Amino acid sequence: MQTVRWAILGPGQIAQSFAEGLAASRTGRLVAVGSSDAARARAFAERFAPGGSTGNPDGAFAGHYGAVLGRDDVDAVYIGTVHPAHAALAEAALRAGKAVLCEKPLTPTAAETDRLLAVAADTGRPLVEAYKNRFSPFARELDALVGVGAVGAPRRLTASFGFASGERAGRLFDPELAGGALLDVGCYPLSLAVQIAAAAGVDPAALRVVEADGRIGPTGVDEDARAVIAGEGFEAHVSTSIRSTLPRSAEIVGTAGTIDLPDAWGSRSASASTILVRRADASGGGTAERTPQEHTTAVVHPFAAEADAVARLLDMDACEARELPWAHSRAIARLLDAWAAALRAA
Repeated sequence: MQTVRWAILGPGQIAQSFAEGLAASRTGRLVAVGSSDAARARAFAERFAPGGSTGNPDGAFAGHYGAVLGRDDVDAVYIGTVHPAHAALAEAALRAGKAVLCEKPLTPTAAETDRLLAVAADTGRPLVEAYKNRFSPFARELDALVGVGAVGAPRRLTASFGFASGERAGRLFDPELAGGALLDVGCYPLSLAVQIAAAAGVDPAALRVVEADGRIGPTGVDEDARAVIAGEGFEAHVSTSIRSTLPRSAEIVGTAGTIDLPDAWGSRSASASTILVRRADASGGGTAERTPQEHTTAVVHPFAAEADAVARLLDMDACEARELPWAHSRAIARLLDAWAAALRAA
C-alpha cells in the first residue's frame, strides 16, 4: 500500500493515541497538525513529528484547521475533537479532497451522520468511523465465528462499557459538548450489537430500541443507561456508565452454544485477542461444554489498524471500510438517538 500522509485535527488525548498508532502503522506518517489554537498544534507536532523523524525532515506542519486542509501534502485527516465539531471538520476535509477517519461517534445525531455520509458519497472520498475495536484480527475472527454459525444462530448479546469518572466536570458532563455516557462509551456495546447482528445476517436497519432506562445527572447529561436492542430474532442487552465501572466482557448466546469475550474492547494500544467458544452438548441435553475452545488472535495497535484500513481504501479508490460499513454507522447513530430519546422520555 502507498504511504499515506496524515494530518491530525484536534490535538487532544485521543489524538495522542492515534499519533502513537500511526508510528506503528505500515502506511502512515504524520505531516500536519491542526487546531483552533495554533500554539497547541505546534506543541503536538513537536512532540510527535519533530524534524528528522517519521520520514519528514522538516517535521510536521502546524496551524489552524483551514491551513492544514489547504495543504497538498495531506492525503488523510484524523479528527479527534469534541463530538459537536466532527461534522463540520469532516465535511470540510472531504470537500478538500481528503480521506477522513473520524473518532466515534461520527456525529452526535443520526441526521448529521446521514448528511455527512451523503457528502462522502458525493465527493467520492473515504469516510471511516473510528471504532477501534472494529479493525483488529479479533473483530475479523468474531465475524467469522458468528458468520459460520459456530454457536448456531445468535439470539442474545450482553455487553457493557462503563467507568467511574470522579467529579462531574469537563466535557463528559457538559451538554453543550455532547457529553454523557451514551456518546462516550455506550456507543461501543451498541456498535458490537450491530456488528454481531450483521455477521448473523440480521439487517442493521431492522434493529430497534425496545426497552431503555437510566439516569440523567444534575448537569443534564446521561450518566448511566441500559437498553434492549432487538430485531429479526436477535436481541442485545447493553449498558453504559460514566459514574460506575462496568464489566468489559461480553457474551453471545446462540442456539447451539455461547461465545464469551473476556475483554471485548482492548485498550488504546493493544487490541483484544481472546474468544472462548462453548458449544452445546452434542447429546442434546442443552448444556454447554465445560471446557471452551479458545481462539487467540494477533494483537495489533488499534489506531495503526484504523490508519491502514484508510490506506487500503485509498489504494482501492473506495469510500467505505468493510470493517465498518456506512450502513453500520447509520444504524449506530439511529439507535443512539432512540436510546437517548427513550431515556429522556422515561
